[in-house]
Formats: sequence, structure tokens, C-alpha cells
Amino acid sequence: MSQEKTNTEREGEHMGDVKIGLECHAQLLTRSKLFCGCSAAYHYAEPNTHVCPTCLGLPGALPVVNKKAVEYGIKVALALNCEVQRRTLFYRKNYFYPDLPRGFQISQYDFPLAVNGYVRIESDGGERIIRIKRVHLEEDPGRLIYKGTIDVAKYCLVDYNRSGVPLVEIVTEPDLRSPKEARIFINKIRSILEYLGVFDGGLEGSLRVDANVSIAGGERIEIKNISSYKGLERALSFEITRQRGLLRRGIEIKQETRHYDEIRGVTISLRTKEHEEDYRYFPEPDLVLIEISESWVEALKKGLPELPDEKVRRFMQQYVITREHAVALTTDVHIADFYERVAAELGDARLCATWVADVLKGELNYRSMSMREALQRVPPENFVKILRFMKEGKITERSAVEVLREMLDAGGEPEVIIAKKELMRMKDEEIDGIIREVIAENTPAVEDYKSGKKEALNFLVGQVMKKTRGRMDPKRAYEALKAIIAAGA
Repeated sequence: MSQEKTNTEREGEHMGDVKIGLECHAQLLTRSKLFCGCSAAYHYAEPNTHVCPTCLGLPGALPVVNKKAVEYGIKVALALNCEVQRRTLFYRKNYFYPDLPRGFQISQYDFPLAVNGYVRIESDGGERIIRIKRVHLEEDPGRLIYKGTIDVAKYCLVDYNRSGVPLVEIVTEPDLRSPKEARIFINKIRSILEYLGVFDGGLEGSLRVDANVSIAGGERIEIKNISSYKGLERALSFEITRQRGLLRRGIEIKQETRHYDEIRGVTISLRTKEHEEDYRYFPEPDLVLIEISESWVEALKKGLPELPDEKVRRFMQQYVITREHAVALTTDVHIADFYERVAAELGDARLCATWVADVLKGELNYRSMSMREALQRVPPENFVKILRFMKEGKITERSAVEVLREMLDAGGEPEVIIAKKELMRMKDEEIDGIIREVIAENTPAVEDYKSGKKEALNFLVGQVMKKTRGRMDPKRAYEALKAIIAAGA
């Protein structure tokens, strides 16, 4: 009986026994790589065409630090409320893997760019602070392309175009309590980086995450190279379930590194977890210590844009909207800009908040479409036209949604879509005629309503809406039906 109780406690229904820490690797939007002049715009290039002796690790090639990458890294650190260090140094992180042409990665160790920061996230209806342990720069390895999944592939191909692209690594303390919180956090990081203009989350592989997860009673497990936002939550959910299953069966959880297979939704053991000493860190002899002056940091701080948390507060005050709407509108800088343009032109900030945060974002999520993609089909001025037609009573809310959906799917002008689909609100005489038709065609329901069955009227409203194809408001149909039936039509 006591053993059964122990197993139940280990299950941890509310994940109070779970600790999650993340290492987020984000590609910085510099024109060239971190230590050479090769173009960092490799995403649509043929394999191994953006390479040189330096990023290929050929003998005699010497690295030179990209100043713009350091500036971007400092901006990220400031935005994450970190203490920027006055001295930073690159190290050699030694390990052997096909995607690492030198046999070591140039990264930072004892002297990172910044330490001791924090990020606020919305979780379970409240706000939580997630501590940032460190922010540092490093070069991206090459890309391995497997023929099949990693555990069954007979060979893999190596593309070194990515090798040397600047990464900023953001390391958290183990403050996250669930896979959902991890997803919320990584979305917040993405939002901050995009606000800064140093990162493009729309590029494949631009943000990759290593997750460290442990459950009370087991060792820490690292999951490497999770390359999607949804993948992070799924990988952690699977891993937590796997670890709980082991503990329930009395099997010891040993420290190891695992790979997340997105196709099958499982984690696969790669190797026993390395410790820091296994990497034999030592200062990169071909790069000098970088001194970061206070004046440099202050100049970059003054140039920071308005960040998501600041924008939330301003939106609530300036537009008098709810915190829920303000948060929803500011998670994506493109949505925030879109909202401000629409609100300024329409002059009704609250209506715009509802339609952008609830309706437009919902349609985008349904289509897995980004705001940048949507702007090609629904520019702010056309969105304003839809809302204006609705406010003026020319179309119903239902028709407005139908116009928006058509524009997102195929583009087009609102007035053309309204004319083509005959969505203009019906005239009173047309409505009266259709209501009388519905009453005549559904006499049993009319009699039921007269006998006191109120739900029969809802059925009749549905028939009116069906005939009018949503070109009138349900409330108006409801009142009109009551009036005509009462008049003895």
C-alpha cells in the first residue's frame, strides 16, 4: 500500500516535481558569419556554397570577430535584463562530430557576454519570472541531413553553409515547471528577438533549443536540437511521461543526451551525457579578449526599441483595452504594428483589438499563417474597410468574417468579395418576406412556440439565417420572428 502511494506521488499530477531549463540558440541577422566574411544568408542556397577556408576549418585560416554580432548580442542581453560583462572571451569547445569541421566549436565559457537576467511570462493567469543564467555568442555548426530518421539512417550528408553563422545562446535556470510554460517562454524569447530586429523566426532552423528536464528521483536528461516551437512542448511531454514510467517501474534514470524525432514524436538516446570537463574548454588562441566599454553599452541601450512588456502597458493605457488583448496584440511585432495602423485609421481601438486579437489571430492560427504572409493579402487599409462596412451596418459580423477568410485564402478587395458573394445586409422588405416564408414552411415549430416551447423560436431563427446566408443579425431575426408571429402572420 505504501509502495502504491509512493508511485502516485512520483506521478506528480500537477508537475510540481518537474524542473526544466532551456538553452536557446538563435541565429543573428548579420550579413556575414561570426568569424569570416562569408554570407550568412544560406537558407535557400545550394549546399556548401557559402564557405571559405575559415568556416571550413582549413589549416592556416584565422578567425576575425564580427563586431555587428557582438552588438546584437549586447542588445539581446539588455532586452533580457542581463548584466553585460565588461570583458568577454571566446573559447574552444572540443568535441568531434561531422558537422564541426575544425573538431572544436568557438564559443564562450568563463567570460560570457552577459549574466543574471530574467524574463516575465504569462502562466496560469498570472505572471512568473524565469531567470536567465547567461547569454553568450558562438558559431553555428554545419547541418547534418539524414536519409531517414537519425537512428535508422544508413548515411547522412553534411552542408557547411551554416557553419560559422553567429548564434546567441540564452541559458535559463531550471525555473520552468511544465512543457506548456517552456513553449510560452520560447515564444516570448522569439518575440523579444524579433522586436530587436536581430532575428527572423520565419527562417527554417533559426531558433533551436536544447532542453534539460528532470523529475524528482531521477537524473537530468538533455534533449538536443529541438527545431520547432510545437516540437519543444511535445518533446518535453514525451520525455516527462517516459521518465515517470521508468520511475514507476523502479528503473533508475541515468544522465544522458537524447534526440527528439519530430516525425515519430519520441526521444532517442544518443550518448551518455558529457560534463563540462569533457569539452576541454580553453581560450581561443587566435582571438583576443574583447573589452566592452560602458559608453558602448549605454549607446546600444538608448537605441533599444519598445519591447513587448512595455508595449503591453502602453496599449492598455493608450487604447483602453484589456490586458488579455494587449498581450495577444504584442506577442508578434508585425501584429502589433498592424493593430496600431488599423486603430489609427478606423478610430475605434477597442473594436480593432477584438477583431485583430480574437478574429484575425484565430484565422491565422487555423491556417498556420504568419502575419507577414497575411499582410500580402490583407493590408491594414483593407482590414479597415471590412470593419467600416460592419460598423455602418452594410454587412453583418458573420459576413465580415467570411470576407476576411476569403481575403486570407485568395486575396482581393473587400467590396468585390461582398458583391460576388452577395453579402450586403438585406433590406427590411426582403427580410420580412423571408421571415414569412420560414413561418409558412415550419408551422409545427410555430405552433410549438405558441404553446410555450421557447426553443422552437431558436429553430426558426436558424432557418431564417440559413435562407439569408448570414446577411442579417440573429438578434434581429429573433425579434422580427416574435413580432410577426405575435401579430398573427
